[in-house]
Amino acid sequence: MTDQQASAPTHRRRNEVNHGKYLAEGGAEAIWGWGTPAGRLRAERRAALIAQGGRLGPGANVLEIGCGTGLFTEYFARTGARLIAVDLSSELLEIARAKDLQGVEFREQPFETCDLDGPFDAVVASSVLHHLELPDAWTKIFALLKPGGYMSLAEPNMLNPQIYAERHFRSWFPQVSPDETAFVRWQVRRVLERAGFRDVRITPFDWLHPATPRPFIPVVRGIGRVFESMPLVREFSGSLWITARRPA
Repeated sequence: MTDQQASAPTHRRRNEVNHGKYLAEGGAEAIWGWGTPAGRLRAERRAALIAQGGRLGPGANVLEIGCGTGLFTEYFARTGARLIAVDLSSELLEIARAKDLQGVEFREQPFETCDLDGPFDAVVASSVLHHLELPDAWTKIFALLKPGGYMSLAEPNMLNPQIYAERHFRSWFPQVSPDETAFVRWQVRRVLERAGFRDVRITPFDWLHPATPRPFIPVVRGIGRVFESMPLVREFSGSLWITARRPA
């Protein structure tokens, strides 16, 4: 490994820490769009899908990667699962800890180098893996899952026009960190299967933009559900729901 390759994860991590400060100072959930009426509905649906894919429930031992402000941690905790939630931003974790969630332990650690006592019944995340070093992150998730354990994630879809623009014209979109990317689902499937995962399912979803005015939300949600059922059109959805299982 060259010195340049060895320093790449450190450089990325430094950028992500600085981006966490930017988000905390500017109001992370507002910047992400989760605070609008449409954004709250998007968050509720996304959290429900992730929890469903991870089989979250009472007694489940769960790892959440990149918990940020704890927005999705709060949804996951309502299932009765026990959560360890990690993030590398002290500023975002301060917001998360202020929520005083029961059954949740927050840790300030980069996921790639975190020291955790697994195995876990499930590993979950919302819009996090595209910030990390891949494919190492997939390998670490696999190692932390118990045999038969589930991974359930929601990640940005590179084929969505807005996501594509954000990743290729970053100076226009300050909410996007310098190194983050997005995923194309058939490429992710190949990587996960090579990493040893089974029952890999990647479902395009999410057409409700957080800026949708309240009166138009029902119509946009209805159209979005139709688009998600259309074989070609669904490939341009905003997000990908990724689930997989470590073989028993």
